[in-house]
Amino acid sequence: MIPSIQKVVVLGAGVMGSAIAAHLANVGREVLLLDIVPKEMTAEEIKQGLTLQSKPVRNRIAAQAKANLLKQKPSPCYLADVIERIEIGNLEDDLSRIAEADWVIEAVVEKLEVKKNLWKQVEPYWRPGTIVSSNTSGVSINRMVEECTPEFRRYFMGTHFFNPPRYMRLLEIISCRETDKNLIAFMKHFCEKHLGKGVVIAKDTPNFIANRIGTYGLLITLQAMEKYGLTVDEVDALTGPVIGRPKSATFRTLDIVGLDIFVHVASNVYHTTTDPEEKNVFATPEPLLKMLNQGWLGDKSGQGFYRKDKGPKGTDILALDLQSLTYKPRKKISFASLEMAKTGRGTAEKIKRLIGGNDKAAQFSWEILKKVLLYSANILSQIADDIVSVDEAMRWGFNWTLGPFEAWDAIGLKESVERMRNEGEVIPQWVEQIIADGKSRFYDESGLKRFYVRLSGEMAEMESQAERIRVADLRKKQPIRSNAGGSLYDMGDDVAFLEFHSPKYAIGPDFLQILRWSIEEAERNYKGLVIGNDGTNYCVGANLMLILMEAEDENWDELDFMVRQFQQTAMAIKRSRRPVVVAPHGLTLGGGCELTLPAAAIQPNAETYIGLVEAGVGLIPGGSGHKEMLLRAMDEAAVSEKDDLQPIVNRVFETIAMAKVSISAMEAQRLGFFRRSDAITANSDFQLYDAKQKALALWNQGYAPPTARKIPVVGESGLALMKLGIYSLRQAGRISDHDAKIASKIAYVLSGGAVPAKSLVTEQHLLDLEREAFLNLVGEPKSQERMRHMLAKGKPLRN
Repeated sequence: MIPSIQKVVVLGAGVMGSAIAAHLANVGREVLLLDIVPKEMTAEEIKQGLTLQSKPVRNRIAAQAKANLLKQKPSPCYLADVIERIEIGNLEDDLSRIAEADWVIEAVVEKLEVKKNLWKQVEPYWRPGTIVSSNTSGVSINRMVEECTPEFRRYFMGTHFFNPPRYMRLLEIISCRETDKNLIAFMKHFCEKHLGKGVVIAKDTPNFIANRIGTYGLLITLQAMEKYGLTVDEVDALTGPVIGRPKSATFRTLDIVGLDIFVHVASNVYHTTTDPEEKNVFATPEPLLKMLNQGWLGDKSGQGFYRKDKGPKGTDILALDLQSLTYKPRKKISFASLEMAKTGRGTAEKIKRLIGGNDKAAQFSWEILKKVLLYSANILSQIADDIVSVDEAMRWGFNWTLGPFEAWDAIGLKESVERMRNEGEVIPQWVEQIIADGKSRFYDESGLKRFYVRLSGEMAEMESQAERIRVADLRKKQPIRSNAGGSLYDMGDDVAFLEFHSPKYAIGPDFLQILRWSIEEAERNYKGLVIGNDGTNYCVGANLMLILMEAEDENWDELDFMVRQFQQTAMAIKRSRRPVVVAPHGLTLGGGCELTLPAAAIQPNAETYIGLVEAGVGLIPGGSGHKEMLLRAMDEAAVSEKDDLQPIVNRVFETIAMAKVSISAMEAQRLGFFRRSDAITANSDFQLYDAKQKALALWNQGYAPPTARKIPVVGESGLALMKLGIYSLRQAGRISDHDAKIASKIAYVLSGGAVPAKSLVTEQHLLDLEREAFLNLVGEPKSQERMRHMLAKGKPLRN
C-alpha cells in the first residue's frame, strides 16, 4: 500500500518541534503538538483558580509554543491562519493519539536516554504502517530504538531538519539497520515534493553529513586563526561571500546559532571518535570555554563574538579579541590577496585568486580550505554513499555556494593535490587512485548528462528526473534569441522558455524587447511561453538607476516612451494568443510584479515575496500594476458595476500605498497578487516543470486571451473617501507630506480619475492615468531623493 501523510504528531514543542509543526501546517497537514506536563503552576494560573490537573495547565507548554509561532521573525508560517491546523496536547494524556497519525516525529532534548525512553513509551500506541522518526541533529538513530521491536524499527528513521525548518532547505534522512528502503524512498519524495526540501541520505554517524563537516570547518578555522594571528573581523572577511559562504561567515554564524549549541554539536564527535587527530580538532577551544563560562552565547545573550553598543552617533558593532576577551571597534580589512579575490568573476575564480596569494590571508585561506577538502574525502565512506550527497548537504544546510568536492574541482584537482603533497599532507587513497586513473575532476558533463566519480573510481550518472528542469541545462542549448536582458530557449513539448537574466535582475529596455519578441515567437511556433530564472531572486524591479538618470537630465519624452513600452509589454503578455506562465520566486518587486500580474497563469515558488514597492522610492507603479490589481480584486470577488466597489478599491489602495510585500506565495494570494487558482510549487527544483505543465494544460483547454473590457470605477466620490483617509493619516503624523502626495496619486489612478462613480472606463484609460501620475512624481525633488537613497543605501528614505 502506498503511504499517505495527512496527520502528523510532533513530540516536543521546543524551538524545532513547534517550527516543524508550523511547516507541516503550512503544507496543509493536520498536526498534534505534544510536550511534557508542567510540574508547577504559574501565578496567573493560580489566580484563575486552575490546578495541576486542569487541561490548560497540562497543555501549557505546547499552547505557549503554538502562540509564539506568530511572534517569530521571520515567520515560520506562510499565513497566520495555518496554525489553526495545529492541535495541542501533552505527552501523558494524549500519547495514545499517535494511533491516529501517519507520521510521528520526535524533537525532544538531544539526549540519548531521553529519546530512548520516549520511543519505548510510544511503541505500545504505535500503529503498524505509521512512519516514526527523530529530528536529532547527531544522536545515533540505531541506538535510540535499539530496545524497540524489529517491526517498529522497520518504520523508523532520522529526519533531521535544519533550523529554521521553513527556510533552510536541507533535510537529512538517516535509516537504521532495519528501516524499509521503500519507506526511505517514499519519505524522500514526500519531503522534496510537499515540504520543499533538498533531501540527502546520510549514514548513522555522529552529526551525519552537514554538521559533521560544518563544525569541523569552523573549528579548523579557529585553529588557523590563532596560527596566523588573525582577528575575528579579519576571519569573517575571509570566510564569507569571497569563498562562496554566507555573509555571516564564521563568527557571525556562531552568534546566530548560539555558542552553546555549537559546542554541544561538536562534542557529539569529540565523545565518539577514536581518531586522536579528529578528537583534537573537535575539542572545545579554550577561548570558547571562557565565553561559555561568561554566558557570552551570541545573539540570544546579547553578546558573543560581536556586541552592539549604543553610542552618540548610533549603534557601534564591536568585535571580540579572543586573546584578551575584550571588545574592540571593528577595523577596515585589507589584504592584497583579498582585494585580488574580489576582482574575480564567480566563486571559483575568487577562491583561486585568494589562495594563490602570498600574504597571511592567502595562507590562512588555503589552510582551512585544504583541511576541509581532505577531511571530507577521508570520512566520505563513513557519512554518505557519494560525493553528491556531501556537496548538496553543504550547499543546502550551510548555504555554501560550492560543496567540498565542487570546490576541489573549481581550484583544480590535480594542481591542488600536488600542492598538498608538497606540503606533506596525506592524500586519501581513493583520491590518489582517481588521479592515477587519469581523471582530473570529481564531476563531469556530457551534453545534458552529468556524472560524478564514485569511491571505486568509476563515473556514475547523476540522478535525473523529468520533473526537474534546470535552467543550467537549458543554457546548454542554442538559444532561439538572446540579448543582455534575456534568452529564449525551447524547453521541449512545444513550450518556449524565456530566461530573465538582466544585470542584478532589474528590468531594462533589453528585457522588455526580448519579452515582446518571445511572445511573438511563441504565437508563431509554440503552445505556450514560460518566463523564469534560477537567480536568488526573480526580479528586484525596474532599472531605478536608468529612471533616475533620465529624470535628472529632464528627458521627459524618453521617460514617457519607457513607461509606454513597459505598459505595452504588460498588455502583450495579457493579450498573447498563447498562454504565458510566469514562475516567480524570492523577491519579485515593483516592475517584476507588474510583469507577473498579466500572465495567463502564475506558478510561484512557496517562498515568493512579491509586492508593488514603488512608493518607497517616491514613485507609483507605472507598468499597469494599478489596473491589474484592481481587475484581479474585482474578479476574485466576482463583483459588477452594480456592487459597492469601494471596499475592494480600498484594499487595493492599501496594498499599493503601503508597499506591502507578501511573506509567502500563500499570503500573495491573500493580498491579491496571485489568483486563488494559481498553484504553488513547494520545491524550486520542480517549479519550471510545473509551469510548463500549466502552459500545456491551458493550451489543451483551448486557451484564448482575455478580451478588452470596461472597468467600473468609484470615481470622484470614491477618490474623496480615499483622500479623507490620507488626510487623517497625515494629521496623525503617521505619514509625511510626500507620502500623502504619492498616496493621492495612487488613489487618483484607482478611482478612475475625474469621472462620476460607477462610470465604466477602458483599460487604456487607467494606463493613461497611471503613466501621467508616474511622470509627475518622477520629476519631484523628494522622489528623486528617495531614488538616490535607495540606490546608495539599499533601503527606503522617509522624507
